[in-house]
Amino acid sequence: MIKMPTVIVLDVSLSMSRPVVIPDCSEEYQRKHLAIHGINCFLDYLSSNFKLEFTSLLVFSYLWEQLVPFTRNYETIKSALNNVEEYNKTCIEAGLTGASSVVTEEWNSVTPSQVILVTDGRTGIGQRSLKNSLETWNQRENGDEKFPLPFKFPCKLHVMIISSPNDPDIKSSLPLFEKLIEINGQGGELCVPDNALTLQSVEAMFTRIQEKYYQPYNGTLKCGNFKCSVQLFPPPDPYDSIQEFEEVHQQVSSNLEILGFIDIADIASPQALSRHLVLPLPNKDTKTSDSDVESKKEEEDVVQEDGKIPSFTVLLHGSLKVEGMVALTQVAENWYGILYSWADSKKKSNLMLSLLEPGPEPISWIGNIANLAPISDFTEPPYGEDDNKTPFPIRPAEKHSYAQSCVVWIKPSGLQADIQKVLRHARKLPEKHQQFYKELNRLRRAALSFGFHDLLEAMASMLDRECTMLPGSAHPDAALQLTHAANALRSESATDIAQMILPLRTNFNQDTS
Repeated sequence: MIKMPTVIVLDVSLSMSRPVVIPDCSEEYQRKHLAIHGINCFLDYLSSNFKLEFTSLLVFSYLWEQLVPFTRNYETIKSALNNVEEYNKTCIEAGLTGASSVVTEEWNSVTPSQVILVTDGRTGIGQRSLKNSLETWNQRENGDEKFPLPFKFPCKLHVMIISSPNDPDIKSSLPLFEKLIEINGQGGELCVPDNALTLQSVEAMFTRIQEKYYQPYNGTLKCGNFKCSVQLFPPPDPYDSIQEFEEVHQQVSSNLEILGFIDIADIASPQALSRHLVLPLPNKDTKTSDSDVESKKEEEDVVQEDGKIPSFTVLLHGSLKVEGMVALTQVAENWYGILYSWADSKKKSNLMLSLLEPGPEPISWIGNIANLAPISDFTEPPYGEDDNKTPFPIRPAEKHSYAQSCVVWIKPSGLQADIQKVLRHARKLPEKHQQFYKELNRLRRAALSFGFHDLLEAMASMLDRECTMLPGSAHPDAALQLTHAANALRSESATDIAQMILPLRTNFNQDTS
């Protein structure tokens, strides 16, 4: 599933308990209360506009703690905010380390994320102060003490300062927080209330972040006389590229127009910039004439179930899935994408949009998009009498599928993700019996294809280690399967790509095999 997680990192040091004097207000507020109010407003915005956004709550002072793991239930985060406690002194580095840790553990290293650091602007004192951290951040080589920035995954860093802009202490600390965003080097914002510290000024500060970085994409999908209001999640980013002779700046239009349909076998697996879920939106009638007022009131009394509201996206998704086709879609001038049915499980599938590289020939074997036309436009077969001949210059020999991805190890993170997938299944043996051997053979074949034979011994050592770390309550079959798999990776037949590592038949699984 497409994800764009957000980590809210809240400062709970003693300085956040300092009182705030709000004119014409009888209630007493602390900076912590204002921070929680701003976060609650942000969560309300997400619940209305970004229901698929995964969000986690993390608090820190000298150490860090994840109060709420990644969830779409924002009420859980609000409940946890009401029960936060104050701890000792401030350590900004601890909060950033925690954010890096939870994202790396939960998601892969290519998932775009956002970290919102909420603090009062105090930078701490002593060895772990922000000033001292920035003086030594690029001089650390030890992995445990290495500075968490820049993040090892695509991530924007936003710093929300709960303090008056006229506070003299804040003026000296703002350059330090700006340095954090600069070191991360992936964008972000440093926000300070425009006016005196009040509930309204803090809310306005969070609103600026929402409008700039959490703006949903709402547009119209058209196909002939059919049209439907849709939302893309996550919202597509503008395309900016500096090429040899020109600079390309493109932005997805509000109108997505389907140009035609192509078989999946012909489109194969083109390189895509990004993928987005296509979600239908209720059509809003902009007419406000008096004659429609009574009919609208009657319609409000009739509550329609979500599953019975007609939608063009449902028709399109079902058609593409049954026919095995994709819809070539123009998303902007000289920029195209493909709509297709994508399954994240055997039972659930979604309508997905993959954005291709801007230009007239985003798919090399198809050629110029402007030259495509339906076969009915030709008075005689343009490719002779051979009806089985493909209408495109190149036809891939292999059968590609959007449900399966090939193994690509361009960066260490890709290899690490595949190894972690095998180990996750290994820890859930014997329940994940089939998945474990499927992923293990997939990893072994890829290692042999790349000539990476050392990976077989390394993987065998990891399985031996997992076997020794099994708890006493583990199923006996788990240890047998792990030992069998490790020995198979060390055997002579392990380097034969035609062979497969088969499960060990034991008294525990032979009846169900």
